[in-house]
Amino acid sequence: MSRAASALRARHAVRRISSSSASSPEAWDVPFHRLQKQRGQHLLTNPRVLDDIVRRAAIRPGDAVLEVGPGTGNLTARLLASPATRVAAVEIDPRMASAVTARAAALGLAHKLTVTTGDAMEVEFPEFDVCVSNIPYAISSPLAAKLLFGGYRFRTATLVVQREFARRLVGAPGHGERNHLATNARLVADVTLLMDVSKAEFVPVPGVDSSLVEIRMKEDRPAEVQPGIGLDEWLEFTRVCFGQHQLQRRRQNKKRRKEEKTLGTIFKREEMAMELFRLSRRAEERDGNGAGTSGLDAPHHGDDDVGDGKEVEDGCFSKEEVVAFKERIAGALQSARLNNERPSRLSNDDLLRLLQLFIKRGVRFH
Repeated sequence: MSRAASALRARHAVRRISSSSASSPEAWDVPFHRLQKQRGQHLLTNPRVLDDIVRRAAIRPGDAVLEVGPGTGNLTARLLASPATRVAAVEIDPRMASAVTARAAALGLAHKLTVTTGDAMEVEFPEFDVCVSNIPYAISSPLAAKLLFGGYRFRTATLVVQREFARRLVGAPGHGERNHLATNARLVADVTLLMDVSKAEFVPVPGVDSSLVEIRMKEDRPAEVQPGIGLDEWLEFTRVCFGQHQLQRRRQNKKRRKEEKTLGTIFKREEMAMELFRLSRRAEERDGNGAGTSGLDAPHHGDDDVGDGKEVEDGCFSKEEVVAFKERIAGALQSARLNNERPSRLSNDDLLRLLQLFIKRGVRFH
C-alpha cells in the first residue's frame, strides 16, 4: 500500500473516531466474559482524554510507536490514525489481542498494526521512536525501568500511570515520595507530569486516580555517574538500596512488604552479602585488580553467620574470606554514618558517598 493511500485511510479513521466518540465513551463491551482486575485491565474510555494523550505524545510522520497493554484498542485506534508509520502493541491477554486486531481491521488500518501476545516484562520490544501506553498498574515500576535502562533508543514515552507512582517518579531528590527509579531516571531522562486523569474515566473504575507523564530521553547516556563510578554500578547499587534487587523482590513476593528497611539491615542479610561477594570477585577478575575483594589479609573476628565454609556457587572460598568481606561492608556503612538511615531519606550525594566507600573497600555491585 502506498504512503498516500495509507495516509488517506488514517484521515478517514480519524474522522470516524472523532464523530463516533465526541460525546460518548469508547465502546468496551467486547465479546468476552469480563475484564480481569488482577491484570490491571482498566480501560480508558473518555475520548477527550484519549485524544489529549495522543496530541501530547507529538507523534511525527514516519514514527514507529510502541503501546504496552492496548486492551480493546481505544488508544490504539488513535495511534493508528496518527502520522505514525506503524504501531507495535504488546498484550498479555489473547482475548484483548484479538479484540484490538479486529478493531484495526474494522478501521482499515490493520496494515499498520503488529500485535505481540506475551508478557511485556519478558518480550523483547521492537525498535520504536515513541511509546504511548495506558500501563497496567501492576507493572508501572518495572516497565518504566525497562524502558529507561533496557538499552532501547527512543525519543519519548508518554504513559498513563497511577497518580502516586507519577508523583514518586518526578519527586525531587530527598523528597519523601522519591524512590530508586526517580533517582536513576534523572541520569538518562527528563520526566514531566503532563496532566491528571480521574479514575472515573476508566472501566472498571480503579481504586486510585491516574496521571499522564512524559519520559524524554537525554541524547547522551553517561558512562559514569561521576569519575570512578560507572552508570551500571550505580544502577545496581540503588536497586539494592531500594529493595529492587532480584533477591529482595523474591522475598517480597513471599510475604507482604513491610516498612522500608535501614541500610544496615539491607546489607547485613546473609544472602545479599554473599551475592555481593560473588559480584565483587567477578569484578576483581574482570578489572584485573589484585587488591582484592577476597579479604584474605583482613582480620578474623568470629563466625558472624557465614555457614560452614563449604563451596559456594561460583567457586571455593573460605569462611575467613566471607567474614572479612562482610566486615568491609560494615566498615563502609560505619564510615559513612548511614547504618541506621533509610534510603528514601537520603540525597544522591549521600548515596554516591556510600558507593564510593564500598568501591574503595572492594565491594562491587556490577
